[in-house]
Amino acid sequence: MATTNLTRTIGSASTLSTKATISFWIKKSLIDSSTNFYGILSSNGGWNDGSGFAIGWREDLLVWYNLANGSGYRTYTNRKFRDTSGYYHIVYKIDTTQASMQDRVTLYVNGEDQGDLTSNTTIANAMPSQNASLYYFLDNGDTCQIGRGGNAGSTYFDGSMSHIHFIDGTAYDATAFGEVDSTTGQWKINTSPSVTYGTNGFFILKDGNSVTDQSGNTNNFTVSGGTLTKTEDNPSNVFATYNPLGNFFPADTFSNGNTTQTTNAGNYTYNISTLGASDGKYYCEIKNS
Repeated sequence: MATTNLTRTIGSASTLSTKATISFWIKKSLIDSSTNFYGILSSNGGWNDGSGFAIGWREDLLVWYNLANGSGYRTYTNRKFRDTSGYYHIVYKIDTTQASMQDRVTLYVNGEDQGDLTSNTTIANAMPSQNASLYYFLDNGDTCQIGRGGNAGSTYFDGSMSHIHFIDGTAYDATAFGEVDSTTGQWKINTSPSVTYGTNGFFILKDGNSVTDQSGNTNNFTVSGGTLTKTEDNPSNVFATYNPLGNFFPADTFSNGNTTQTTNAGNYTYNISTLGASDGKYYCEIKNS
């Protein structure tokens, strides 16, 4: 999605809410320690009047912003996300009614609570006050964007996304969207969670690159820029891809979630994949076009 974004114009306003849940599966293609903001999910309709929200990467940290009536809140992770070989399951559980400040924004990664998000010592975090009403989609005509960072220019997300849920008005744990596999011990996807989506809730990218809302709300998205490409690499069947850390002599261009390589004309180059093993049998297919 390096130059691709999805949009939906809000037709029914939500009220300012104390509760929400955002869940998505994501596989990064880009590692970038700069201060650029690479948007995953955002609403930019009210940024200019002091309201809006966004989730994305900055310095390989996962960031959540929310501005409501001029009051700004944000959380940065201490942990940097630099694995391009597998999917992260990200869940933000928002519940400002909680008495404990650190429980008002809970982040789960692959089912694990990431702990106190107020402890980042490098970048100052600002947790919502108790019972604070937060902005998501307040006004008719606001635009929800996926794959781009609101008003942050052309800061497109680079990688693969799957099973994106937005829950309007209810706070759910990560266990609503996934579970531990009893055989492997790994976190696995729940493809059909039983949740209440609320007025502007939606569920897209359930089946390949479909932007049709599966929540029952018909809050469908459109591809507003670039091309949304289906890949067989998904949370239930993770593919080996080109490794951006092994891009040599000179660097090639990777796309489609690091599954497509474009070689600089006239240059000899080689690359490595994200799969590494010392024994066993493996199979791959490469199409030269």
